[in-house]
Amino acid sequence: NVGDNVGDVAGMSSDLFGSFAESTCAALVISASSSKFVEDGGWPALMFPLCISAAGIMVCLVSSFLAMGAVKSQPLVEKTLKGQLIVTTVLMVPAGAALAHMLLPATFTLHGVAQQTFEATPLMVIICMSSGVIGGLVIGLVTEYYTSFS
Repeated sequence: NVGDNVGDVAGMSSDLFGSFAESTCAALVISASSSKFVEDGGWPALMFPLCISAAGIMVCLVSSFLAMGAVKSQPLVEKTLKGQLIVTTVLMVPAGAALAHMLLPATFTLHGVAQQTFEATPLMVIICMSSGVIGGLVIGLVTEYYTSFS
């Protein structure tokens, strides 16, 4: 039933958006909770989570434009989606690295739950962000491999 599929997709989309919004808000709260981080990094460092999100939107737009003319028939859909996933990863890693170097201070301290404080650098942020983006790529490719018809 078409209505069921539309409802399922809408529900999944709202869940993804909720997770995205919650993680962005959590990053903003964590960064704003450290007065030393605010002193050292200022406004640009506080806006880092939002800038990463904005960069992701721009990368997705580029990826979408690359796919517009690529799908001429149904067999090309799978190949195009895989290409979009790879292009998005390849573009997002350097974009995130550039933002980390531009917006974050050379070293900064965050207050943790398990630890009293945590010293970090932009390189540590780049490693964490790249691990997540590349992990998403691997999960996407493995899922595609095991669930595709080809």
